Amino acid sequence: MSKRKKRTVLRDKIRVAGEADYIIRKAQEGDARVVTLGNIVFFSTDTGDAWMLDPEDNFALCLLRDGVKQDYTILETDSSFQIGWNARYEIRGNAFIVASADGRVRTIIGYPTDEIAQAIRGA
Repeated sequence: MSKRKKRTVLRDKIRVAGEADYIIRKAQEGDARVVTLGNIVFFSTDTGDAWMLDPEDNFALCLLRDGVKQDYTILETDSSFQIGWNARYEIRGNAFIVASADGRVRTIIGYPTDEIAQAIRGA
């Protein structure tokens, strides 16, 4: 398995919706990445998933699943943004656990949980 790349971007240079598009493209290319934007963490997997996380409240938003873009809402102006979070997440060891707003709980094994946890600590 190749070493995953980590990228940190500055809020005044990048927009949230643009970063979501970037991480989706990386997932579609099979390129696993972890990106922080202020207190938001984005990550892609080599299996075609892409997520956006809010570590402060443990909110999660799936952007891409198995290469298929998911429905999501990101509203952004020059001075603020709003995200339609639709799940909560937890990382336990190598398990990424997601509880959807509809009550479904999924446990995903194989995500770069060490890198994600490190990015969360730095967010």
